[in-house]
Amino acid sequence: MSSNELLEFRTSVRALLAKHATPAAVRAAMDTDLGYDPKLWTMLCEQVGVAALAVPEEWGGAGAGLVESLMVVGELGRTLAGVPMLGSAVLGVQAILLSGDEQACARLLPDLAEGSRTAALCWADATGWDSAGVRASDGKLNGAAHYVLHGAQADLLLVLTDDGLFETTADAPGVVVTPTPGLDPTRKLAAIAFTDAPATRIGTGDPAALRTRLREIAWAALAAEQVGAARHCLEMTVEYTASRVQFGRPIGSFQALKHRMADMYVLVESAESTALAAAQAVAENSDSAAEDVYVARKHCTETFSHVAAETIQLHGGIAITWEHDAHLYFKRAHATAELFGTGRRPVAAA
Repeated sequence: MSSNELLEFRTSVRALLAKHATPAAVRAAMDTDLGYDPKLWTMLCEQVGVAALAVPEEWGGAGAGLVESLMVVGELGRTLAGVPMLGSAVLGVQAILLSGDEQACARLLPDLAEGSRTAALCWADATGWDSAGVRASDGKLNGAAHYVLHGAQADLLLVLTDDGLFETTADAPGVVVTPTPGLDPTRKLAAIAFTDAPATRIGTGDPAALRTRLREIAWAALAAEQVGAARHCLEMTVEYTASRVQFGRPIGSFQALKHRMADMYVLVESAESTALAAAQAVAENSDSAAEDVYVARKHCTETFSHVAAETIQLHGGIAITWEHDAHLYFKRAHATAELFGTGRRPVAAA
């Protein structure tokens, strides 16, 4: 998409979310087993086509790209809507595409692009995302995957092992899915145990290279989400300080508060630039992708954490109540700081 088309597309996504992903709707959905409003996901897929963005046209997609998908992730970050965009339409779709298995692409991608089926990527062990918790042998899976996004809601499971990428289903023999509580109530996680579970290998590529590439995509997506959420926190804070009156004046007119909000603004703007650079670098698989993604991961995480904390401070007592949304953004900030690992700074090639 051109820049103007991207802006128009973002406007459409934001308008739909403003109408159907209100704070009340997000709170109602997060208390359900699904964790999100299925009607919202259907609208996003059918009216806007979000799940099809990064899927090539030959497999039922829109043939757009990863940049467009991550832009949607950023808009979802603004509302904290827990639809399976990141877990299924980004990580699931990208894992299948990166496998290079055209038969698997033709079999799996059309339903994912339509949104009628969702995928969950199982690629972390109990300690994190640096090694697999599941082993593969003779077409059977054994072990356990942890911190699986929408693992209890997806029917297609993509399991990344040290031997490759495998496909199975949530209802396959030997698969036990257990929802696990997390700090962020708007995002569902699960642990999935495999005991001689039948599975089909997808592709023949290097699992380590696939893990590295998926990590870069995941971090770029989180950066986009963090920027969207941080910007909403800033807007929410500016709006509140303009209406809250103390000593006969809006508190936003006090110099100390103006300086703090100006600092928040600078952080959000710079974070957005790093997130966009990371998204572009990953989409193009450029030589600087690892470095750009690392910078975005660090800066956007620190920005969101700081802005979410300042949002609570500048709202005062009301922000620490369950009824106010500030605590949901604060929890999302701290949860995303750990999601997909923190990693190390990449070493440049000599």
